[in-house]
Amino acid sequence: MTSTAQSQTDRPDPTVIAAQNDAFRQLACLGIPPEQPIQGRMHVTRPLMEAGDGVMADAVKATGEFATFEPENDPEGWHDFGAVEIRGETVFWKIDLYEADSDFRYGAETPDNPATTMRVLTIMLARDW
Repeated sequence: MTSTAQSQTDRPDPTVIAAQNDAFRQLACLGIPPEQPIQGRMHVTRPLMEAGDGVMADAVKATGEFATFEPENDPEGWHDFGAVEIRGETVFWKIDLYEADSDFRYGAETPDNPATTMRVLTIMLARDW
C-alpha cells in the first residue's frame, strides 16, 4: 500500500501525521471538528476517571490544548505523546496508530492515510504507567 503523502523512500511524512494527530486530539478532547475525517477513539484510564474534583476534565482539556513539542518528547515529529501537569499530578497522553480494519492488532501500514488508520488516544496518570 502507498499513500500520496508518502515520500519516494516510502516513509510517511511526519508533518502530515503530526497534523492529523493534532486534529484528532482537538476533536476528541475539545470537540473541534477536523478539516478531513479522522478515525479514532479516546480512552481514559480508571485511576484518572476516579481522581475526582474535575481532574479528568482538566486533563482531557489540557491534552487537547497541548502544543509543546520538542525533540525530547517528540523525536519522530508525529505529535503522538505529551505530558501535562494537572493540580500537581503529571498526566501522560499517547496516540497509537493501527490499521483501521485490524481490531487494533496491527500497526498502521500507512499512518499518514486517515482513511486506513485508526487512532487510539490514551490519557492516564503518570504514576500508573
